[in-house]
Amino acid sequence: MPSFTQLRTVRVTRTHKISAALVAAAGCTAAVAITAGTSSAAPSAAPATVKPVSANGQPAAKAKAAEAKSDKNARPASLADSLKVTAVDKQGHTAQQAANRSTERKAIAAPKAAPKAAPKAPKYKNNLDGWIRQSLDIMKAKGIPGSYEGLHRNIMRESSGNPNAVNNWDINAINGIPSKGLLQVIQPTFDTYHVAGTPKKLTDPIANITAAANYAADRYGSIDNVDSAY
Repeated sequence: MPSFTQLRTVRVTRTHKISAALVAAAGCTAAVAITAGTSSAAPSAAPATVKPVSANGQPAAKAKAAEAKSDKNARPASLADSLKVTAVDKQGHTAQQAANRSTERKAIAAPKAAPKAAPKAPKYKNNLDGWIRQSLDIMKAKGIPGSYEGLHRNIMRESSGNPNAVNNWDINAINGIPSKGLLQVIQPTFDTYHVAGTPKKLTDPIANITAAANYAADRYGSIDNVDSAY
């Protein structure tokens, strides 16, 4: 039968072995835990060819740069930039107002429409020279011969250039059909040789000259051939 001393020695030895086993087990457990923690904490290396992308499919770096540029364009980056933008807006508004005022001033200061040009002076003067020239143009259009000299010479002899001259003493006057006008034409002759387009008035200068020239052309060939009463 073992003695007390031997039993104590055995018990102490067992206690030491158990303690040693527990310590060893605890060390293993800690080692496992440390290894597991280290393994789970280490991130897996991303493939070298994969690049992070944004939600719109662009590379994340470009997307961020685009967003930063958009933000920069959308709003001033600082108070100074904000003041610059406000100043530019005010300048634009002021310039627009100035342009509007300038347009209004131009509209107000616009010159009035130029007055209508004065009517051109008549082609023929209302005198003997003008009457002869106008009669010559009508005679030319109607094929009636005559010259300025022939008309003027006979007018001065017959009436001295007075379109209202009346002969009250010759045979025609005695017969009740006095000669009248620049070339002293009687009414029956005037009615027969009146030139269309001229007034039907015996003492009208143009009508009197053209009718007399038409009569002279029929009887003498031209007013230029008349040198006396006809």
